[in-house]
Amino acid sequence: MTRSVKLGMLKLTNDFLEEVVEKQKTDARLLRFKTLIEQGKKVDIKVDEHGVMRCRGR
Repeated sequence: MTRSVKLGMLKLTNDFLEEVVEKQKTDARLLRFKTLIEQGKKVDIKVDEHGVMRCRGR
């Protein structure tokens, strides 16, 4: 999944955001939170529309 913005023929990507998403996939603590989220539990972490886990909107 690519995080990018297309402007006509110009495509901008955020490499930092891509790296964050990849690191979140292997972080044991964050994966426990993701499991809780998938089970419908209330936690301070949400998954945004791009699949990025965010704590209190950050």
